[in-house]
Amino acid sequence: MSSSSAGCQHANEPAAAAAVDEAALAVSFATAPDPAARTGVLLVNHGSKSATWRRMLLAVHAEVAGELLALPGVAQVRTAFMEYTEPSIASQLRAFDADGIERVIVVPLLLTISDHTFDDIPTICGLASDPERIASLREDRIEIYAARAELRFAPLLDFSGLVRTNLAGRIRALVGREVGDPARRLETGLVLVGYGSAEFDDDWNRFFAETRAFAEAELGIAASAHAWCGHIVSYRRKPIMDRIEDLLGRTDRVLVVALLVAYDPMFQERIIGRAVARCSAPERVLYRADSILPEPAVGRWVVDIARRTLAMEERMLTRA
Repeated sequence: MSSSSAGCQHANEPAAAAAVDEAALAVSFATAPDPAARTGVLLVNHGSKSATWRRMLLAVHAEVAGELLALPGVAQVRTAFMEYTEPSIASQLRAFDADGIERVIVVPLLLTISDHTFDDIPTICGLASDPERIASLREDRIEIYAARAELRFAPLLDFSGLVRTNLAGRIRALVGREVGDPARRLETGLVLVGYGSAEFDDDWNRFFAETRAFAEAELGIAASAHAWCGHIVSYRRKPIMDRIEDLLGRTDRVLVVALLVAYDPMFQERIIGRAVARCSAPERVLYRADSILPEPAVGRWVVDIARRTLAMEERMLTRA
């Protein structure tokens, strides 16, 4: 369960980051509240011990809060970290209840389907009762809280199209020009690195294979591969190095791109960065320790999906 970025402390992050009041950044209220507004929006992400990682998700909150609060009936917007740090999902749901919020739209900010989406988050919200899952959450000190407010879960972010646009921009920034520039006559390989999921391995492989197919068809990539960096491979560098070495044997240069939602030095530096540095020809590998965020399209999707979820709720109430 405890599968993500928070496996270790991040001493190399700026000490000043710790001085920011993250709890204050994780909640927004309407400046001129409508007394009849009783809807809250909860942005849920995985969570991390990395302050840099958390700030990137809080930046999404800051970006979208104003537009979300402008939606009819929305009184509050809150961000919750699923594990490792506060404010937690339970803390924010409890705060919604204390403030008289009657309906909460839960928007997961997760890359693709996982056990977090289907099992952990509903269980944390008191909507599932699998004893094994509950025991696992309690073992990881994750509080379960059944809100009095009615919960509505928005669909997962449409990362399929978003990731492709994001990937194209990051690749062009990495190489400094179009990948397929015929004047350079360089065959370029691409290694995509993701977290991975044991329970939904087929879905993750399919998602990454489709993204690679796009890169080969549309971005001038000659050959591609993907590798995991999370608990499914015990946070080892070797799977990434193996993919890099294979492509170094078949192409002139290799691009390595992390398809991770936010930046965490454990992943982008210690695992992926060192895998690049320790391969046989690091001078032929291009890598930047970045992430999908910051990405304006994420904020646009959050606002759109919240608006659509609200509209669907209103239609259901009208029919009732």
